[in-house]
Amino acid sequence: MNNRTFEQRLEILADSAKYDVSCSSSGSNRRGTPGGVGSTAVAGICHTWTADGRCISLLKILLTNACIYDCAYCVNRRSNDIPRAAFTPAEVVRLTMDFYRRNYIEGLFLSTGVTRSADHTMEQLIAVVRKLRDEERFNGYVHLKIVPGADPLLVAEAGRYADRVSVNIELPTRQSLALLAPDKPRESVIAPMRQVSGLIASAREERKKSRKAPQFAPAGQSTQLIVGATPESDREIVTLAEGLYRRLDMRRVYYSAFVPGSSDRRLPALPTPPLLREHRLYQADWLLRFYGFAAHELLDEDRPNLDMRFDPKSDWAVRHLDLFPVEVNSVEYEVLLRVPGIGVRSAQRIVAARRHARLGEAELKRLGVVLKRARYFLTAGGRYLGGIRLDGATLVARLLAPERRPARLDQLELFPATPDASALTGEL
Repeated sequence: MNNRTFEQRLEILADSAKYDVSCSSSGSNRRGTPGGVGSTAVAGICHTWTADGRCISLLKILLTNACIYDCAYCVNRRSNDIPRAAFTPAEVVRLTMDFYRRNYIEGLFLSTGVTRSADHTMEQLIAVVRKLRDEERFNGYVHLKIVPGADPLLVAEAGRYADRVSVNIELPTRQSLALLAPDKPRESVIAPMRQVSGLIASAREERKKSRKAPQFAPAGQSTQLIVGATPESDREIVTLAEGLYRRLDMRRVYYSAFVPGSSDRRLPALPTPPLLREHRLYQADWLLRFYGFAAHELLDEDRPNLDMRFDPKSDWAVRHLDLFPVEVNSVEYEVLLRVPGIGVRSAQRIVAARRHARLGEAELKRLGVVLKRARYFLTAGGRYLGGIRLDGATLVARLLAPERRPARLDQLELFPATPDASALTGEL
């Protein structure tokens, strides 16, 4: 395994890490070590985004892709015939510092397959980040994986060095985890999540008393769910995510469409990864986190799966037409957030702007409202903006209709139209 050149191992281990999508760097502001290098607070080989929208680069890599576990959904499972490679902790430290000094990266996302045991593997991960912090005096961002089943003392040590930690829950239910990942009991995943949540809360309380108190995973914890490998409904997935946010103060839940390719009979024979379903789940997740929705409002026993035709907020609004239209110049902020086409930023702008002037259609467009969707749910100064009767079938047809663009005879359309900006900014 280690007979390969350094470059070959780097290629294998970087490629093996691409299936772990839970790498965001928002929320950390580590106090720098005098004379050290790196910072979590400056802008900056995967790209991720901070809480204020800056794009930074992380070295995203596995310590090893060898694994003693045989999880059916995992490309690095024991029974899969793939090239194997491993780095030593010292090699990962050297690679990270070399890349940082060349301005390739601003931080490290480090995960791994499990070798020998959970404790041994966790010790190897901690050896990397300890050497980075204590010997190299590296102040940059570090996201470290927690190995399910690792000793609680090791989990606590990991959080003292890393900015963010994560344990991948992988599958929505205990039954599915037992079927596809029998080596990972559900409790071995949930227990470190609970421990990390408690340690983060304790560290925050201590820092309220003294800013010199040590931090613990200041960027919080995240997790990942695989979508489509098991038969759970979207309702089960969204309800689970809501519980993780509320009970464990999870910073992010990431969703990863199952990539078919294994001949394992326990796995579904999907023609392609369910990428649209993954996208809709992210939209629903956004509504839970920022728009004041609850899981039971989006999905219930009669409607257990998200509508793939349009976004979850539009779907909710169509099912609650008795609440619309609302007057944009007077309705509460919380209600504005429930209007399709109005996102958090545009709702804040509306509330600020209407203190000084009455808002009409032109003003709403300038404030960033996606009127293609929002007009059917709003009045402005008492005037309904939709132009149609609020009828479920008619409204659905309008929402699904492609946006009409004025013909341009003087310009060839050499490139396809850019996607709706709302899909990129979260303005649902």
